Amino acid sequence: MTKNNNYTEDNIRSLDWKEHIRLRPGMYIGKLGDGTSQDDGIYILLKEILDNSIDEYVMGAGKTIELSIRENEVTVRDYGRGIPLGKVIDVVSRINTGAKYDSKAFKKSVGLNGVGAKAVNALSEIFTVQSVREGQTKVAVFERGELVDDQPVKESSLRKGTKVSFVPDGSVFKNYRFVTEYIEKMLWNYAYLNPGLTLLFNGQKIYSKNGLKDLLSNDLDGPVLHEIIHLKGEDIELALTHSEKSQSEQYYSFVNGQHTTQGGTHLSAFREALVKTLRDFYNKNFDPSDVRQSVVAAISIKVIEPVFESQTKTKLGSMDMGPDMITIRTFVNDFVKTQLDNFLHKNEPIAEAIYRKILQAEKERKELSGIKKLARERAKKASLHNKKLRDCRVHYNDQKNERRLETTLFITEGDSASGSITKSRDVNTQAVFSLKGKPLNCYGLTKKVVYENEEFNLLQAALNIEDGLENLRYKNVVIATDADVDGMHIRLLLITFFLQFFPELVKENHLYILETPLFRVRNKKETLYCYSEEEKRAALLRLGAKAEVTRFKGLGEISPDEFKHFIGEDIRLEPVMIGRDATIDEILAFYMGKNTPERQEFIIENLRVEKDLVEKEEETVTE
Repeated sequence: MTKNNNYTEDNIRSLDWKEHIRLRPGMYIGKLGDGTSQDDGIYILLKEILDNSIDEYVMGAGKTIELSIRENEVTVRDYGRGIPLGKVIDVVSRINTGAKYDSKAFKKSVGLNGVGAKAVNALSEIFTVQSVREGQTKVAVFERGELVDDQPVKESSLRKGTKVSFVPDGSVFKNYRFVTEYIEKMLWNYAYLNPGLTLLFNGQKIYSKNGLKDLLSNDLDGPVLHEIIHLKGEDIELALTHSEKSQSEQYYSFVNGQHTTQGGTHLSAFREALVKTLRDFYNKNFDPSDVRQSVVAAISIKVIEPVFESQTKTKLGSMDMGPDMITIRTFVNDFVKTQLDNFLHKNEPIAEAIYRKILQAEKERKELSGIKKLARERAKKASLHNKKLRDCRVHYNDQKNERRLETTLFITEGDSASGSITKSRDVNTQAVFSLKGKPLNCYGLTKKVVYENEEFNLLQAALNIEDGLENLRYKNVVIATDADVDGMHIRLLLITFFLQFFPELVKENHLYILETPLFRVRNKKETLYCYSEEEKRAALLRLGAKAEVTRFKGLGEISPDEFKHFIGEDIRLEPVMIGRDATIDEILAFYMGKNTPERQEFIIENLRVEKDLVEKEEETVTE
């Protein structure tokens, strides 16, 4: 039998701009998601529009940007120069059209490829753009990239600038929702990078006077060893301090106003320059890990025509500052060497505090070296000979793999739960780590316990985070425990572990809670899964009073076939986030410290008694 492998002109298809974006959205905005992750597509859409307004401010046009989100409709209004009225439609609907190809109009902007606004247009149910300049205005309306209303230019008394409104397409971004905390974080970063800019989000004012110094001041968790070192130069800004309690390195890096969450050339150059500068200043050949221990720093640089490793611009790939200019590595190294060295010579108490910190880190490293070596050997042996970790094929640190943003590690309790997830998972992107019993309560303990405790040591090794997040193996770390008292306790103990020893994993929004259904409601024709009492009641109304209701007590009771629904396209993840009103130390002390009257009152006020949890394991009722 021969196969039909004809390859003719009929096989060749040309897509217009919007068809290509809608067919391959991941090429333009990364993963789609449902809004539970800060790098999900709906936030990339928002960022693409905001970037255009920010670039106007950078070019000296407009000091205020207004953002509102009402019932998933996003509106961004700036008071910049306004899009030239004759090009309004082209700018949002013709690929490779935009002013940012002209370095005179936008010298060091983020959006350089002429795609951003077009991607938002193509991936929106409705997209409206309005430009106002020189007493005139132009409005155009699109539906999924198709122009449906081309209004003529009219006279207008409105202030100049650009207004864009869009509603993300629900057929592309399924069951999506905007998480306010993610948007506020994005806007605060814009404010820190553009001191003097006022951002209004649903009426809330977001403003920074001192740039990256404000970023560290507002985001620090607990006491620091010394005041923030704040250094500024042409095209570079740096803020630096050391945490008094945390031993982890924590960095915020930016390029042309873009938060490069994956770092890149500029961050690598800074970490290298910091070690070299402090070695030279103290005239000692310190180990790099000792120099950088407990560092909390933010760096921002501006580059002509930056090259990012993806359309979502989370990692800088550029090696040079611009055409015919010095390398980024040399630029950053020269700045840090000169400015930080000068600062330390002028501020002896800070220099002494840093020196003592490095010596302390060196002492702790030497004390732990033997334990670490044994722990690594145990972890290596365990990964070869047991099944605690059922790994996946793709990993988050595989920079060239397009599925890296989907990589997920489920941390489960017990063999039955891990077995169900293992049988139903996507072996390419989903891994399972099985806990043995309840984890240790590590509140107040030193990092020594991470290496001495088998569960923590193997979990750390599985994630590959001993030396920071640079080589993190999974984008999403998901705690998957039963929705009972024991499951909640295990969940709290795991969150404590990450907050205590790897807070950056939480702060960078990698940690989630898996939501699984509490009830299955079904009749002979249809089955519905419900995550709350309210959803159960709605399901009963839909399926009829005689529908069968099953209460899931534990994850192990959900069959692998059913579990596929809950960890596939319809997965529900609740992000673990740290609010702006409390530090990590305060959070851990409240929940895991001494049993204070305040905590007792909190428990009493928030206690939920679910009768189903203390009755029979599975109850089938007719209502």
